[in-house]
Amino acid sequence: MAPNSSAVHERRARQTPPADSHRYPTHPGRSTRETYGSGLLVFHVFCDSKAIPEAQRAPASNVLIQTFISCMSGHYSGKTVSNYVNGVRAWHVIHGAAWSLNDIEIDAMLKAAVSLTPASTKRDKREPYTIDLIIAIREKLNLEDPLDASVFACLTTTFYATARVGEFTVPRLNAFDPTAHISLENVTDMRDRQNLATKNFHLPRTKSAPQGEDVHWAKQAGLSDPEEAFLNHLRINEPPPKFALFAYRHKNNTHRPLTKTKFLGRLALATKAAGREPLQGHVKVKGRWASDAFLVYLRRHAQIMAPYMQATPALHDQFLRYTIPPTR
Repeated sequence: MAPNSSAVHERRARQTPPADSHRYPTHPGRSTRETYGSGLLVFHVFCDSKAIPEAQRAPASNVLIQTFISCMSGHYSGKTVSNYVNGVRAWHVIHGAAWSLNDIEIDAMLKAAVSLTPASTKRDKREPYTIDLIIAIREKLNLEDPLDASVFACLTTTFYATARVGEFTVPRLNAFDPTAHISLENVTDMRDRQNLATKNFHLPRTKSAPQGEDVHWAKQAGLSDPEEAFLNHLRINEPPPKFALFAYRHKNNTHRPLTKTKFLGRLALATKAAGREPLQGHVKVKGRWASDAFLVYLRRHAQIMAPYMQATPALHDQFLRYTIPPTR
């Protein structure tokens, strides 16, 4: 729905883009579009219930947005309220409508909305994925089976490359898009600054980097080694170079892309078989996320990082040089 105001359309031709327009990519991710669309729907339902004329909805006044936030607070989570307001702001930016609100006041109200988040919308914090858990899952998989080989390779790659599951899987069986999803052609071997071999994965498009970005991992010691898992996947499944990276062999020697649903479902079964609680989540490191959501997901970073770093003396020494200043 576009703002129904002739003033908006007249201004659009001569107005410079708003200062924060860079926050809203021309082609936002599907989940972002859905969230913003939901926010706009709630906003217009709210305006209809208050008999707000369409001409007063864009540009929206400071009072209107503050009232909108007040009405949502206590009914939605603080994060949802913030996303819905961002959706209304993006709607303004896209259509060239001025967004000249008092950011200090709006931010204060959004913080208040967080404190009023209903208990029913909060989830218990999840346990983190650890090397021990990955090995436990491995023991319940048959790595000679095409699906299990694909799932374990995807698990170790997303873990050691600190990537989102959706960056290495596809949403639906018929949804593979070479401009958005990684294939074998996007995988290269590289050397890091210490001349150690690393596997580089170029993600054509991600939630935080629409133009694409690279993630990588290096060979690890032990049963969670992503290199061994990846090579096993290539041996068992031989995914086509231009198809989904973790595609697995299916009936009649065809290949089926690994969907997020299939990946999480197989992991859940293996985790339960190992007597553990099924987990979900992703983490932010290497500067890959724009937000600080990693503070929620990566709750036991010392538990996860310390054993690995202590087992790798060269890396441990380098880390200490970066983090501990020299004595004077």
